[in-house]
This record gives sequence, C-alpha cells and structure tokens, in this order.
Amino acid sequence: MKNVLLLVHDDTGQESRIQAALDLTRALDGHLSCVDVVVPATLNGDYYGIAAVGLLEDERTRESENKTEIVARLAREDVRWDWTDATGPLADSVLDVAKLADLIVLSRKLTDERDPDMRDVASRVLMQARTPIVAVPDTLTRLALARVLIAWDGQGSAAATLRACVPLLALADAVEIFMARDGGERTEPTEAAEYLSRHGIHATIRTIDDGLTAPDRLIEAEAARFNADYILMGGYTHGRLLETFGGVTKRMLGICKLPLVLSH
Repeated sequence: MKNVLLLVHDDTGQESRIQAALDLTRALDGHLSCVDVVVPATLNGDYYGIAAVGLLEDERTRESENKTEIVARLAREDVRWDWTDATGPLADSVLDVAKLADLIVLSRKLTDERDPDMRDVASRVLMQARTPIVAVPDTLTRLALARVLIAWDGQGSAAATLRACVPLLALADAVEIFMARDGGERTEPTEAAEYLSRHGIHATIRTIDDGLTAPDRLIEAEAARFNADYILMGGYTHGRLLETFGGVTKRMLGICKLPLVLSH
C-alpha cells in the first residue's frame, strides 16, 4: 500500500484532503499522486457555447492558481509526489488515473452547499474503482491512525476492505472489530481477528444484539465509545450493519464526523 491518489480541486474540503493524503503518504512511506481537476460548466440555453467557454476559462484560471500554491507547498513537504492535470467530471477524472492506486483520498459531503457534491463523487469512485477510498470531513486537521474501528457485518465488502488495508491497520495501536448481529453474517468477527493476527495485528471484538437501531447510529456510537480515529468498513454491501439499499453508506458519507476508509 504505497500509491496514494489525491483529488485536488479548489473547494471547501481541499485542505483536509491534502493533510490526510500527506499523513497517509508519510505513514506508509509511499508516493503521493495528485490529480487536479478542472470541471467544465454545465449550462442549458441559447448562450451555452459562449457562457460555457467563459466559465471554463475562469475555472482553469482558478485551478492554475490553486496548482501554483499546492505545488509550492509540496516542494516543502517530505514526500515523493507527482501531478496530473485533468478536465472533466470529478469522479470520472479520478477513475481515469486510479487504476494503480492503493488508496484514494476524497471528501465526504462538504458543509458548503456551493461546493461539488462530494458524497456523490465518493460513491461513484467507491463503486467503480474497487480500490479503498479515504473519505474525510472538511474539518479534519490531522489524520490520526492509532485507533481503528472496523465495522463488521461478515459480508464480502467488509472482508475485502480489511484485506486490502492490512498495511494501514498495521500502523494502529488499537483495533476493534464491531458487529451488530442480525443472523445474516457469513464470516464471524473471530475469523477476521484470527486473519489479522497472522499479520501481527491483534484486534479486540465487540458484538451487540440490536435489530432496531439504525446501523449508522450504532457504528457512530461505538466509534465514540472506542475513541476511534477512523472507521474502516465495506461500502454498498447487503449486510444489515453496513447497508440497506445503499442508505447506510450514503448516510455515513453525509454525516460521519470521522474519516471513513471504505471499499466495495
């Protein structure tokens, strides 16, 4: 897990994404790849051509200035990095360069409604890239990696996320596997803990029986109790703990105050 891909775009969440990507790259002794995206305007009407060209040029100018600042900053950081310029929708531009990424740093839903719909961007990348994403809130100032809550439902996506993120989990001081039982689990949390132990990661297990409370509320409450730095979970699965027709993943990407590491 060495290749960290960062979405660069001048929005409210950019600073938190940069900080998270730098923290991950340093912790993993990895390489940071930045994709800076200019998003074309989408307008309707008779003046589409002239107006869109003008808006696109404004966007290019803004991102060019943004790039100048960030490149100067990266030159002062102790990480290896490279840069790609792209024009197009945010999710498509990330997916175009994500084929060899080990982690993709994105934002969850941003607090400023004038910003791009980052929850939708994260959802699309999560579904199509089949690479773990790190979705961070725009309030993040530092990505701590010491305490990890694994939201476990025994389904394939949770297992795939856990396997892919072993190098990240190995950096933690404390790992908890949390399951809310509903009878549909395929893989027990004890099996997940045994798997991790073979990689030198010793996790505790906590299970509860609660078929009434919304799964995202259970996860957030347990993360607060455990004092987790981030939550690792499968995305868009069919287990009760993690998914009900996509609702749990969407709600977590919309409201969770902690960074989320997800894979599908």
